[in-house]
Amino acid sequence: MARRVMEQLRGELYLDQRYLTAALGALPAAPQESGGSFATDGGALYYPTAWLLDTYRRNRRYLPRAYLHSLFHCIFRHLWLRDRRDPDLWGLACDIAVEATLDTLNTPATKRPVGWVRQQCYTQLREKCKFLAAGPIYRVLAQTDAETLNKWQREFYTDSHRLWPADPDSPAAQMRGKQWENLGRQTELSMEESGRRAGQDTAAQALQAQVQAGRSRRTYRDFLRRFAVWHEEPHLDPEEFDLGFYSYGLRTYGNLPLIEPLESREVKKIRDFVIVVDTSESTAGELVKAFLKETFTLLKSQDSFFRQCRILVMQADNAVRDEVWLNDLDALDRYTAQFTLVGGGGTDFRPAFARIAQLRQDGALRDLQGVLYFTDGKGIYPAKRPPFETAFLFLEDGTPPPDVPPWAMRLVLQPEEFDPKGR
Repeated sequence: MARRVMEQLRGELYLDQRYLTAALGALPAAPQESGGSFATDGGALYYPTAWLLDTYRRNRRYLPRAYLHSLFHCIFRHLWLRDRRDPDLWGLACDIAVEATLDTLNTPATKRPVGWVRQQCYTQLREKCKFLAAGPIYRVLAQTDAETLNKWQREFYTDSHRLWPADPDSPAAQMRGKQWENLGRQTELSMEESGRRAGQDTAAQALQAQVQAGRSRRTYRDFLRRFAVWHEEPHLDPEEFDLGFYSYGLRTYGNLPLIEPLESREVKKIRDFVIVVDTSESTAGELVKAFLKETFTLLKSQDSFFRQCRILVMQADNAVRDEVWLNDLDALDRYTAQFTLVGGGGTDFRPAFARIAQLRQDGALRDLQGVLYFTDGKGIYPAKRPPFETAFLFLEDGTPPPDVPPWAMRLVLQPEEFDPKGR
């Protein structure tokens, strides 16, 4: 009977939220012996049979929304984005973010009265963060008193988080998180297609913004690898020769190996790279410094650059204010220690791109792999696509991620990534 109830709920959700077809299919239902709510580990949705049947008899309309609550945790990738945050506080932030999204969806499966406690919570949170995603909510909760937190915990509790990965950075957890990242993108595309047919509404836009906000620290690390290329580098490559023949030659002919080892190998690394920092008045100086330091740390820890490389760091607002060339990895640390912001005017991305185009034409950036542009997004973009990959990096500040041109990549970074205490 419990299995039939879950099948009925799934069928209702297929009709209620058609853009969730792929996500619903990726989270099969599975029974468990005990418990008082749904629970998920990203691989299945677990339901206690006795609790499910009892809830179905007493309050059947609660179950579809609770089902969606756990599913949205996976689509928003809450299970894998905790990083160094407090687990209990992060769980509450995720519950509030999901419930706030469900309260905006005017569908039969999600419709319910919004009580006074919930209204007060949303009002207080929106005073400090316009966009109710888990990251901004967490930063507000960290400054909230214990009595209010307990009240909100009782109000927003829907499912158990006991099956969430204890180590979100483990290989197994990251593999599953990557699967849900792809499902999130697929859900977003389905929503855009549904919006074009039925007319985009505010609720759908809020849901899309939550999906777009589900980007992880691991994504940023992997994101930098997009700019790597194959080149030869002086290095002994033991995989390019047969050690058996090599040893046989030494034994038979003395110092005459049959096959000499190659003195170079092909590796995939970054050679020429440009980092542009928006130094307009709306960009915080300390976070810019932290972003540069974290980026250099990730690049160095992954051995992503050739020993001899050319990294151009530009500072620009409505004009290019400063250019610094870093020609080896040791220069990264020296530059970070001495970095100071230059500028403070309005934001116009075009001068920086014009300068990069000029350097490519002059030959200074012959092997340009790409451009990272750290900004708040409030500026004028180039009208035409540049002949190189470009990524705009935005810091999450409690508002929906800004739009970028179709030719550019976008990544939203969490401030906690640059805070050693994770807060």
